[in-house]
Formats: sequence, C-alpha cells, structure tokens
Amino acid sequence: MLRAKKANHTATKIQQVSFNSCLAKSYNNGIDVVPGHTVLTHCHIVGSVARELINRYPVALREALFPAGSPLVAAAHDIGKVSPTFFNKIMRACALETLQGFNPELEKNWGGHAGVSQLTAKQLGLPEYVPEILGQHHGFSPNLAGMRATDENFGGQVWHQEREQLVAALKSSLNEVWPEIDSVAKARLLAGLTSVADWIGSGHPFDNPETPWEGRISGVLDALGLVAATYKPNLSFEDVFGFQPRSAQSLLIGQVVSPGVYVLEAPMGLGKTEAALYAAYKMLESHQARGIYFALPTQLTSNKIFERFNDFLQGNEEKRMAGILSDDCSHRSLLLHGNAWLLDTDMGEEGRPGGAWFNQSKRGLLAPFAVGTIDQALMAAMNVKHGFVRAFGLAGKVVILDEVHTYDAYTGSLLDALVALLRELHCTVIILSATLNQERRQELLGRPSDSMDYPLVTASPAGDKELVSQNKIEIEKKDKKQIQLALCADDKHAVEQALKRAEQGQQILWIENTVKEAQERYLMLAARAAELGVACGLLHSRFTVDDRQKIEDQWVNLYGKAGWPARQKQGRILIGTQVLEQSLDIDADFMVSRFAPTDMLLQRLGRLWRHDETPRCKHAKAEAWFLAPDLALAIESPQSQLGNSAYVYSPYVLCRSLEVWQQLTSISLPLDIRNLIERTYCTRSEQGSMNRWLQELDEGTRYRAGRNTLRRLARVALAEAGNTLPESKAQTRYSETDSHEVLLLRRVRVNPDGKWATLTLLDGSQVELPIQNRALLTKKELRQRTGILMRQLVAVPASDAPKALPVDKLKRLGLHHCFYLGHPDWPEDESILRVALVGETDSLCGMDNYAVHDKYQFEYRDDLGYRVIKNQEK
Repeated sequence: MLRAKKANHTATKIQQVSFNSCLAKSYNNGIDVVPGHTVLTHCHIVGSVARELINRYPVALREALFPAGSPLVAAAHDIGKVSPTFFNKIMRACALETLQGFNPELEKNWGGHAGVSQLTAKQLGLPEYVPEILGQHHGFSPNLAGMRATDENFGGQVWHQEREQLVAALKSSLNEVWPEIDSVAKARLLAGLTSVADWIGSGHPFDNPETPWEGRISGVLDALGLVAATYKPNLSFEDVFGFQPRSAQSLLIGQVVSPGVYVLEAPMGLGKTEAALYAAYKMLESHQARGIYFALPTQLTSNKIFERFNDFLQGNEEKRMAGILSDDCSHRSLLLHGNAWLLDTDMGEEGRPGGAWFNQSKRGLLAPFAVGTIDQALMAAMNVKHGFVRAFGLAGKVVILDEVHTYDAYTGSLLDALVALLRELHCTVIILSATLNQERRQELLGRPSDSMDYPLVTASPAGDKELVSQNKIEIEKKDKKQIQLALCADDKHAVEQALKRAEQGQQILWIENTVKEAQERYLMLAARAAELGVACGLLHSRFTVDDRQKIEDQWVNLYGKAGWPARQKQGRILIGTQVLEQSLDIDADFMVSRFAPTDMLLQRLGRLWRHDETPRCKHAKAEAWFLAPDLALAIESPQSQLGNSAYVYSPYVLCRSLEVWQQLTSISLPLDIRNLIERTYCTRSEQGSMNRWLQELDEGTRYRAGRNTLRRLARVALAEAGNTLPESKAQTRYSETDSHEVLLLRRVRVNPDGKWATLTLLDGSQVELPIQNRALLTKKELRQRTGILMRQLVAVPASDAPKALPVDKLKRLGLHHCFYLGHPDWPEDESILRVALVGETDSLCGMDNYAVHDKYQFEYRDDLGYRVIKNQEK
C-alpha cells in the first residue's frame, strides 16, 4: 500500500506517494507502533465531527454563524500531511522505509504540516481566510515568508497535485462546497471549529484504524459533554431562585429579549448575579442562546460562583430552587464544567494530559455551561495561541462579565474588543458592575450612553447600531445603608482596633493591596490574636489549589450565610488581598483596608454589613477604616507615602481618590456611588505634582507602562495578522500578573529501572509517572495523576517564579505527559511550568543543585502560601 513511485521531475527525481496511501497518524496497539488512519480518512472524520458540532446549535444560531460549507474547512486542515517530510515522520515512527532526501526535522522551519496546508490552500486559490485557518489549526500562525506549495521541500509539483486531488476527494465525500467567509469574526469562529473538530477526531475513540468510525461521532460528543441541553419551560424567577425578584432584577430581565449587550449597574449585594442568570435562562429557553459562560476576575471567586451556578442548573431542594435543566436532559452531570469532566474525558492530542488544552479553565469554554476567569474570555479577541478556539467556545452563548470595573487600561482595551467580537458572534453579553463610570460604560457599548443615573440598566440589542435604552432603577428602602468612615495614618492604631473588636466577638476583614503585605500583616496579627482567643486567617491567590480550597471552604463559609450558626462563638480576623473584594458573598462587622482607587474601596465596602439578617455582636456597628496618608504628602511623594500601593495602582488615581474620600466621615450606599466614581475619574487639567502623575499615568515610567502604551499593546495583541503570541506572553492583566505555574513537591527521584519517576507531594503522598512510554498508564490513570499534580500548582508573577529548568530535565521526570511544555514546531512557544522542592524548613530549593532564583529566596507554608522572603543584593 505504501510503495513509493518515481516522478518525472525536471530538476530532481522526487519519489511520489498517492494521497490515498499517505498516513495521518500512527497507532500504538499495545505491542508496536503501526500505521493509523490515512490522511483522507482522518480528514473525513474531522469534517464529519465539525458537521455534527454545528448541528448541535439551535437552528437560528446555526444559520447566523456558520456559512454553508463550513465542515469542508475543518476537513481540509491536514491536507499538508500529504508531503514527503511528514510522510517520513510517520514512517519513521512505524519503523517503515522512508523516502530519501527529506528530513522530518526540517518541518519546524514552516510550522509543520499545518504550514503546508496553508501554502496549498493559497496556491489552489481557496476563498479568503481559508488558507490562514488551515495554517493555524495547531494554535499559531506559521512563518511562511517566501515559500510556495510547489517548493521542493514540500515535494514539488507532483506532491502538490496529490494534495489537490485530496481536496477534490474531500469535497466529493463530504458533499460540501467552500464557504464564503465575510468577516474576521466568522474566520475566527471557523478556525476554532476546525481545531476542536481535529482534537476530537484525533482522540481515543477514532485512533484505531481497524475500528469503524461511522456512526460513533454523536456518542463521542455526548460523552465529552458537548450536548444540546434541554430546559424546563416557563419557570418564574421564584421557581429558579426560591424568592421574589427585586425591582432592579426585574428591570434587567425585561430588557434582555435578544442577543446584544446589556449593562446592569447596581450596588453590591443587590442580586446582580441572579438577575443575569435568570435573563440567561430566558434566552436559553427561547433558543436564542446555546449555553452560559460566567466570567469573573479571579479563580478564587470563580470557585464560589461555581456552587451557586450548579444550584441554578441542577436545582437545590433545601433552597427551593427548581433547576433550569429538564429532568430528562442528557448528561446532566457533564453539563457544568468541573474537575470531574476534566478527569473523565480526553479530547485528542491537545486536550489530553500534556496538551495545551488539558486545563480546567480553558476546556470550560467549550462546555455548554462554565464558570471561569475573564482572562480566558479576553484571549478570544487576541492573536494568542488558540485564541480562536476560545471565540468558538463563546459563540452563541450568554456571556456574563462580572466586576468589569476592576480592569486597567490594557485589559479595558481588550474588553472593548471582546465585547465587539461577541456581538458579531451573536452572543448575549451581560455586564455586571457596581462601580462603572459613564465614560467606561460608553466605551464598552461602543454606542452613545450619557445617563448619570444610578442604579441603571442599559440595553443595546443586536441589529440596531443606534438603539440604546437606559432605565433608572428605584432603590428600595431596605437596600440603603449608612457606613461610618475613618482615614487612619497609623497602622498600629488600626491593629489595636481590629484586635479589640475581634475580642468582643466581631468578624473583622483586613484587606491589603499586595500578597506580600497581606502575609506580613497575618504574621503580625496571628500571634497576638491567638493569645486573645481570636481566630485569624489569610486568603490570597498564591496557594496551591488544595490549600486554597481548604481555606476558602473554612473562611468564606464562616463569613457567609453558612457560618451564621457559629458566627458569635468566636471573634475572627480574615486578612486578604483584592480577591476579597470580588464576587464573594462574605459579610464582615468591621473592615480595615489599605487605601485604593475609589471603585476598589466601594467594592470592599460591599463586604461590610451586607445582609440585615446576619447575626452580629452587640458592640458591632457598620464602620470601615482606610489606611491612608495625608493628601498633600501623598501628592508630593506618592511612593513613600502610599508604599507598594503606588506600584499596584496609579499614583494619580490614588491621589484623585484620596482627594474625594479625605473629608468623608460616612457614606450612604448606594446613593453616593455615582458621585464618588465620577468625581474620581472625570477628566480635568492638572497643575504641579498632579500634572506630573497624570503624565506618568498616560506615558508610563520605568516601572509601569502608561495608558497610551497599554492601549497600543492591546491593539498589537488584537492584530488580525502577525505573529501569534504564546499564552505566557499574552498578559491580560498588566500589573501583578500571575502568569507562571509553580509545581511544588517534596522530593523527586528516578526509579532504578529508569522507566518511572516518583514525585513526592507536600502531604507525603506520591505520584509515579512513566519517563518515556505514556502507554505504561491507561488514559484514565494518566488523567487522574495529572489532576492530582495540577492541584499542587501555585500561580505567581514571572518575576517571582523559580528559574526555568531545561525541558529535557522536566521530561526526565515524566512531566511532559502531564503539562504542556511548548510546541516543537514553534520556537517562540515556551512552557510556563516551573518546579521547586519545598524543604523541611518550608524554604524552596531547585532540583539537582539548580539555583531557585538569582535574587530571591522563597518559602511555602499552607497557612501563608507562596512567599518571597529575602532579596539578596549582589
């Protein structure tokens, strides 16, 4: 079958192989690596998977999003595998005879077979965007400058003709024509469809060439949870949530009747989440949407919303929640994305352990219902690896964006672009915010929106570029509250107040602006609190998943409704960072906060006296202290007066905020919110030092990029052409970005047989990984072991990460079977995985005497998290 024939070629005699005989895959049958599916069969499978994925969309969405012929684009993704270098790559893997003169190692020069697919499509004159879609199906744009499909490296004219015949065969077998793609948004959608269909078509159910594949696709998609859900009809808000809607909730629900962009500006604790979810249910029930993606600022808040989201979908008898999914809805347990789904399913090469997409936060975008972070959604609009897969995952869904006011100029520009993309992808975008200013709202909508009312619902439905309706919400008396305020320049005084009130039995919240300062505050308070019988906890982003889950379960529940029975048994102090201001239903009696921009402070105040029914100590009163310097001193020297906060936030915005808050002794919520936000952020000319800080905000400093630079960075990241950014370089938050993953272990060793590596975890348990042959573990065993290791990761900024180990060293521990370590055909790609060992004294050290860092020392404790403990001056 695989016999090569000589071609008559004027320059060089190139051996030619019929496209019918070219292999797409090899197959490990448990004994040997043998030939797998041919390119023709594999492409046919992938085209058929794409067709079934499209058929699972509601009819109206399917017709609006996917032009006729879309499955053919997915099918054509691997036409570049009909090339002599790839032929040799497969033959070598199967220990079969190869063609002379074609080295598979050269493939990295043109991005592998995907680059040949792109060049072939271009040479054949396929419709606009199709060549680029084929070239990017592994997530990045190959560099093909100066190359042609008929070049000798690709087999010359004779191999190009074989690829042309393959394209004709695919058109015939699928009975499809090439689609006309009329926008960049549609091109990104089809690129995502192509990649996902390829992952599924390359997965375990389709890898054995002896097993018939026809008729299996629907069942495979069901097993992956990629199902069309069914819903209970005509549920009221009370049916879904167990209580009557408030006026603000009803107003939003009444406005969301079609895809478009909707903004709900309302105070903290007014039920914005429930309003958005019920509006989403109405869109799902009317077949105008196919799922929900709930995007939050941080993974911590995502975990807590996950529980509420599950009740919304599945129901909760104790809370009198009916659940929106019909009782006969297939695969109910798979619909909400979670760890179980991750560990029970494989999704081809990219979606298996070690692949770029075997990650809970990414794969959730493809599930019908998911809670995740805003970062993953933002990358749908960026020229970043697999950005278009994210666009495909979000298309046609209700996308709820929570806490949008918390983003800087860089992320703000990305968010504007994301909202515009989601409009084109027929999404229903619901933006929730307690503290959005009028100018920012207008930027998000891309439409005039000048109302200064608050609370407010703004609706911009699809189809009418000018129509924007704005409706003020009347505040109910029970939703108004008064909070006493004090600005304190003395940390020691605030410490004494916090301890005194906690000793009385109050529940205290203390918020710092950096992880380092939160850790230092905890160390100082915990010892003294213990002497007084006061419990003390710490919550921030730099814990392992396991440790963070334990802390969340304990402390967020203690400060929430679940903790009411135990609330008055003991005074408590919970110390944390910005994670405590976002989307958590926690309720403190007294709060101390490091000074921050106005919108952050308002968010933090939303965690104070949140519910009238909360049982409280008799001494408690609604009061917050802000740790802040004198305004005049801050304006003259913000770095010395505001400390690390002036590096986390703009000194100009901090000073503008301090100017607004310095005279306040109390605040009325929500009545004062709009005035405080607009006074802080309204544009004005400045003099003296304030003019300097304004210029620094716009133009930047050696420590921080300015607003103008950040906007340019966002535009570069959003470029429709040009180099694809690896995810490690695609920062969606510019300051304090936790962009690297540190795997924390106690010990590692290679077993004497050289086939296995043993990794000892922080709790003393062990995980064994095969060093070379992943087939020594079943697919399920490997998924489970990868899941365990993923829970030992800590996300940290690049500057605070241990030094990178050579990829070969990571492979010698079997870690390439579990974690993505970069793409061999993409030199710019890199691993974001770092590995460190935690010693008996909690300090981190590198493996095999590798220095863990050139400047810093680190430690890890389950109560403190990942900590930078010393700066060694060279």
